[in-house]
Amino acid sequence: MELLLIRHALPVRREVTEGPADPELSEEGHAQAALLARYLATEHFDAIYSSPLNRAAQTAQPLLDGRIHGDRHLELVLCDGVAEYDRNSSEYIPVEELRATDDARWQAFLDGDMGTAEETRGEFQQRIVGTVEDLILAHPNERIAVVCHGAVINSYLTHILQLADPVGFFYPNYTSINRVAASRNGPRSVVTINETSHLRGSGLPMGLYQKG
Repeated sequence: MELLLIRHALPVRREVTEGPADPELSEEGHAQAALLARYLATEHFDAIYSSPLNRAAQTAQPLLDGRIHGDRHLELVLCDGVAEYDRNSSEYIPVEELRATDDARWQAFLDGDMGTAEETRGEFQQRIVGTVEDLILAHPNERIAVVCHGAVINSYLTHILQLADPVGFFYPNYTSINRVAASRNGPRSVVTINETSHLRGSGLPMGLYQKG
């Protein structure tokens, strides 16, 4: 089967005094999501999953437009197991803003600091790997997309590649596609990392270091 792990598009900055921030997509983020959907329009999907956080679900929604699976329209399936580690944080500040102002939280991000997360790094990776493996087993010989978060993608790919750092292996760009080929009872192979050709020439932000 083929698994596409897709990072969400650019959300707005949000800081609240009570409850989780859980921001929605910015105007640029909606444009990124539309380009992503157009890029993947010719690829068949048997299921599309998303983290329950707004920035992921809103990125995933355009992927569903006009898609038929069997005799029904494909529906978005929210998957709590691929939520980001900071899901309950009262603030969300895009790391590009932290970097531009040399905010102390930028260095914390580079160091893989889990901040106020309710899980340890080990517990977080265990949750991610277990959830993704369950999705693979549920879809033999199929292609699925999972719209999620940067640390989620890092955690699963470092697991496959047997690397030490489950959070800071690389920086997934906004709406980047990371493809994995997986046998139901065999090896997992990384096919692409940070696939973002749909953003080229758009002028939209891609991530920390470049624009489309």
